[in-house]
Amino acid sequence: MAGTLYLCATPIGNLQDMTPRVIETLRTVDIIAAEDTRNSMKLLNLFDIHTPMTSYHEYNKAEKGRQLVAKLAAGQDIALITDAGTPGISDPGEVLVQLCHESNVTVTSLPGPSACIVALTLSGLSARRFCFEGFLPREKKERRAILEELTKETRTVVLYEAPHHLKGTLEDLMESLGDRRVTLCRELTKKFETVMPTTLLQALTFYEKEEARGEYVLVVEGRSLKELRREEIASWQSMTIGEHMEHYERQGMERKEAMKQVAKDRGVGKREIYAYLNRESGD
Repeated sequence: MAGTLYLCATPIGNLQDMTPRVIETLRTVDIIAAEDTRNSMKLLNLFDIHTPMTSYHEYNKAEKGRQLVAKLAAGQDIALITDAGTPGISDPGEVLVQLCHESNVTVTSLPGPSACIVALTLSGLSARRFCFEGFLPREKKERRAILEELTKETRTVVLYEAPHHLKGTLEDLMESLGDRRVTLCRELTKKFETVMPTTLLQALTFYEKEEARGEYVLVVEGRSLKELRREEIASWQSMTIGEHMEHYERQGMERKEAMKQVAKDRGVGKREIYAYLNRESGD
């Protein structure tokens, strides 16, 4: 019988956030796969856990992932932990989970701390709808593509960033999104936890003088739906109603349906479009 992969959330700063269930699981599994065994050893020592560890990280995820799945298939239970937080969120844990599913190995999650959720709840911005982007790509073309997508994102956006890249990321966000509300969070759950509700412009000004320290979570306000709608209407109004009708009729839309769509695009009643077209045709 195959074993089980346990995704074990570990504290993101405050060690008291370690759950009894995670502690017990780490004690009873056959192996613990850790992102950084030296870092994780401190945590295991604190809770008197002596389970053997092996490394599983970004640079060995393919080969080591196959080895771990083989052990799971042979009946061993394995716990996966990251340096901090929930495995699979912006780390190679997602690759191991995919490999397990492909091999019909059971995966279960032991929930606990996650920096993106903690920051979102502290941000003061809307948490009803949000998207998580993790770390923006460093490659310029891919980064520009993601930022372009975010210009129309109406949900709250959660990002991670390292201190030495923070200023550059704030500059890119400001250039792409314009000035928006943003909450910068660092040292979450620790003694010197900092939550800074501000704007992108104010944050840039602040970090022109202050040095960024610690890992950051940025919670950025989404685009206003009303503003997007105004821009959409303005873009359609740059063409005449006749040109607008042609746009849809060339796509094979019947005239009556095209009139409905044109009215919807321009934020007016169908009668207004009908009256305009009648005037243009001289009826």
